[in-house]
Amino acid sequence: MKNSHALADSLFTSLDPQAYLIGELFAGAGGLALGAHEANLKGSSFKHRWVNDSDADACKTFKFNLPIKDEAVFCCDVRKLDFEELEPIDGLVFGFPCNDFSMVGNRKGINGQFGGLYRWGIKGLKTKKPLFFVAENVNGLAQSGGDLNIIKQAMEAAGYNIFPHTYRFEEYGVPQARHRIIIVGFRNDLGITNFEAPEPTTKDKPLTSREALHGIPSDASNNELTNQSKTVIERLKHIKPGENAFTANIPPHLQLSLKSGATISQIYKRLKPNQPAYTVTGSGGGGTHIYHWEENRALTNRERARLQSFPDSFIFQGGKESVRKQIGMAVPPEGAKHIFAAILKVLKTKNIKSQC
Repeated sequence: MKNSHALADSLFTSLDPQAYLIGELFAGAGGLALGAHEANLKGSSFKHRWVNDSDADACKTFKFNLPIKDEAVFCCDVRKLDFEELEPIDGLVFGFPCNDFSMVGNRKGINGQFGGLYRWGIKGLKTKKPLFFVAENVNGLAQSGGDLNIIKQAMEAAGYNIFPHTYRFEEYGVPQARHRIIIVGFRNDLGITNFEAPEPTTKDKPLTSREALHGIPSDASNNELTNQSKTVIERLKHIKPGENAFTANIPPHLQLSLKSGATISQIYKRLKPNQPAYTVTGSGGGGTHIYHWEENRALTNRERARLQSFPDSFIFQGGKESVRKQIGMAVPPEGAKHIFAAILKVLKTKNIKSQC
């Protein structure tokens, strides 16, 4: 069954004869996709033709909320995809896994279990030859040795002019400090030699956590409270807004210890109500769920989704922990929308038609 509210919001894409058709790898719950569908310019827009992800719940979330046929969602390991059999596309989108590039991971880079999966994005470029592509990863990719240069060189070798940029999503209407590398590429033969990152919309006045979490309906989906233990509640009573379990003045019997002796800045960290949230992540346990600035509790998944700029009508599928992961791994749709709108502007300015 489809989400009638979210589908209605995006129906124009399925009816638009001027839509550019997108294929997406590592699609997750659909943050990039929702942003693409919300971008439109003088009758032109984006429509997903097929998507892929290996997480079953994320695939269900995507199908439930976005206008795409069930059979066009390939829920499998990307390495099992037959690119030759996939339908032609105008754009390829791939937010390849960040695990091996993240500043909080083991940082094995392109030689890690997940880091090398960018190669399937390159394979998609070579086999489908889309007009453009959008690739996304964490800002830590830039500090991962020479990995970013290797990836950029592979994109150029596939036949694309590329335009990497680090986006600070709090400057684009997202109530969260989330910094990501986005690489936009256009096929060489199109003659596009310049792509300017869209102008920030909230650089001088970013949305705050308080603004983002205000007015969530009592019957909102994905809004279950976490059952906090008495120990966690007592610990949170000693943590002020912006502090975490290692910077707050906490009594010895409530303090945490780490085997490495290092401190982790987001453990039991409270939000600052008058600032954007710190980065929402997909990690779980150990006090990483993001904590309310005043109430002694972790945020609900709906509150986390608000910080990621998902509308309340976007209903995540799966259990509570699965939903938490889907939200944390997503690209904020509000930020993505501005990037896709800028791509539309270039395509229309250059009078580049759909090739499908």
